[in-house]
Amino acid sequence: MGARISRAYWLALAGLVATLTIAAAGCDPAQARVKSKRDHARPRAIHGPNYHPPYADIVVDDKSGFVLHEVSADEPRHPASLTKIMTLYLLFEQLEAGKLSLDTELPISTRAALQNPTKLGLKANQTIKVEDAIKGLVTKSANDAAVVVAEALGGSEEEFAKLMTAKAAALGMTSTTYVNASGLPAEEQITTARDQAVLGRAVQHRFPVYYQYFATPSFRYKGAEMHNHNALLGQVKGVDGIKTGYTEASGYNLTSSVRRDEKHIVAVVLGGTSNGARDARMRQLIEAHISQASTQRTAPIIVEANGQENPSLDNAHQRDALYNRAPIVAVAPATPNAEPPAAERSDAVAAGAKADPVPVPRPRLQTARLPARASKQAATVQALPARRQRLTAKVSTLSVPQAASTLRQTRHVERNAGPSAPLQ
Repeated sequence: MGARISRAYWLALAGLVATLTIAAAGCDPAQARVKSKRDHARPRAIHGPNYHPPYADIVVDDKSGFVLHEVSADEPRHPASLTKIMTLYLLFEQLEAGKLSLDTELPISTRAALQNPTKLGLKANQTIKVEDAIKGLVTKSANDAAVVVAEALGGSEEEFAKLMTAKAAALGMTSTTYVNASGLPAEEQITTARDQAVLGRAVQHRFPVYYQYFATPSFRYKGAEMHNHNALLGQVKGVDGIKTGYTEASGYNLTSSVRRDEKHIVAVVLGGTSNGARDARMRQLIEAHISQASTQRTAPIIVEANGQENPSLDNAHQRDALYNRAPIVAVAPATPNAEPPAAERSDAVAAGAKADPVPVPRPRLQTARLPARASKQAATVQALPARRQRLTAKVSTLSVPQAASTLRQTRHVERNAGPSAPLQ
């Protein structure tokens, strides 16, 4: 009896195993892979009503340099993927200098390949073309591509971050420190809304051709279609970039450039509570302030503090960039910096909220160092009084035609030296 029960038990167990084996054999491998990816997918950020990262924003009229609106524009914030604007700025420099081309193959290190998403899925010990890296950065905000660029230009991401910070200082971004090339969370990587507006303007002034990559709606890389994370492209009139970003600490960030009817503004929103709330706030800022922008350029373009000039500009614009000063004119009473109410961040309320009054403009253009010729001009101006005395004495001994010729030369020297330039 016991033997029969034991035999039946083992037969039943064997049948169960066989059934499971057949079922497993009939399972779709593709479905199994999808399930595996789903089980190991990174959790999506889902925030409750109490999620309020530190907020800041600013709107700058590019042609006048005036600040049309600002909230906490000088308070420290984490840039998130807005960091990649500076990464691309340094890459564009190398392209402009001819040290790289769009077809240059950049090596992919193991460190780059192991970066956290979002990324292109680059493989170690392979290469990626510069142009593909650019498109990956502006559309998918690819962290692996950012590290590839950093290592190619700086030798390591750490050294490249030092170059980024130095460049920020040269542009007048005095409150910005970079730690990595991607914007992945780093406690010491900070910026301000004002500094990001400076960078957003500078990258357009310096690289008008390469800047157009920021308007790339999508691109295909190894069979996969990469769509631009900036939802305002093609949806808001005149928007031509620039970059979105997100980390848990920073919230949802966005820098936008808008051109309408000969007007051009750059706006920055830091600390949105969601993609939708951030985009709605940006739409509101654009519609409220684009009409206040100037159609004529009265502000100099942004140049680096070392006096580096843009070779794509003609001589007249070079002189404007080096010597002009934008006047500071109050257009309305200033409003104190304050966090907007939580309700303002919701999509519906932010989209229809009343426009903020326009505060006193606070241009923050970095004045370029004057080149050596300015020092020579200063010396010439200082020497003019003594030169006039010598010429006066000489004229008394000359004939009338000779004297007239000598005086014309004196006036020519004075015009060249220029009495108006406040040389500092």
